[in-house]
Amino acid sequence: MEPALERSLLTMVATAHSMPRTRSRNGRWRHALLIGAALLCTGALLVLPLVAVFAEAFAKGWGVFAAALTDPDALTAVRLTLIVTAIVVPANTLFGLAAAWLLTHHRFRGKAWLSAWIDLPFSVSPVVAGLVYVLVYGVHGWFGGWLEAHGIRVVFALPGVLLATAFVTFPFVARELVPLMQARGSDEELAARTLGAGGWQIFFRVTLPRIRWALLYGVLLCAARSMGEFGAVSVVSGHLPGLTNTLPLQVDQVYNGGSQDAIASAFALASLLACLGLATLLAKRLMEWRHGDELAHSFRGH
Repeated sequence: MEPALERSLLTMVATAHSMPRTRSRNGRWRHALLIGAALLCTGALLVLPLVAVFAEAFAKGWGVFAAALTDPDALTAVRLTLIVTAIVVPANTLFGLAAAWLLTHHRFRGKAWLSAWIDLPFSVSPVVAGLVYVLVYGVHGWFGGWLEAHGIRVVFALPGVLLATAFVTFPFVARELVPLMQARGSDEELAARTLGAGGWQIFFRVTLPRIRWALLYGVLLCAARSMGEFGAVSVVSGHLPGLTNTLPLQVDQVYNGGSQDAIASAFALASLLACLGLATLLAKRLMEWRHGDELAHSFRGH
């Protein structure tokens, strides 16, 4: 073999052997770059603002922080937020279960419309939803005169806050359940009915165990949004301190006080709201940690 040809062949073989290593090194660099970009975005958009909230909350010391949390209007806002969440979440859970069952187990006229209506809060601004409730139930609204005559107050009162919060949160449970129930089908329910099980027996012993983790996810999302909703509630509440202000509204009102102590108090209340959100996230992560295998099996289906 000619020396020049032999050198060419050896060079080609060496190049072929080095190409996978080069690709592997390039792949690792791209992988590291993507991870770094994701961490940078997460830190800039989530972690840094959260740290800033707690830093500003304690900027004026423990005295201002404790005074902000023990203020009567703040305590009323916290209590109202928890009341609204305690009412809205079970109501939306029942609605989500019923809607998911209808959409996945029955055929009826208007099924497509029901599915579209469930998604409506995702496409309508919460402020617009609040304005609609004012138009319908306000003093000068469609039913406002009749409600006023009978001593029923919806807007600028607890019922309006409940309606607005329920509107913006009712898709969460249904949208967590529908994909899973569609993937699982209804064979097990039909088998149980064939064996003589009643409707409630089928639900509690067959359906609910299969969907409980998706249901819990939906409930957690619904609770988090209920506690943090601002736009729709802001329109229907009237911003009445000690009466209709939820915790997000109280944060906004205190922050607009203008003084440095007021700003620190607003961040103190915001840190409490952040703690409620973090508690929801912690509950979700704890559930995944303790029941990871069961969760994976539940969402994979058969």
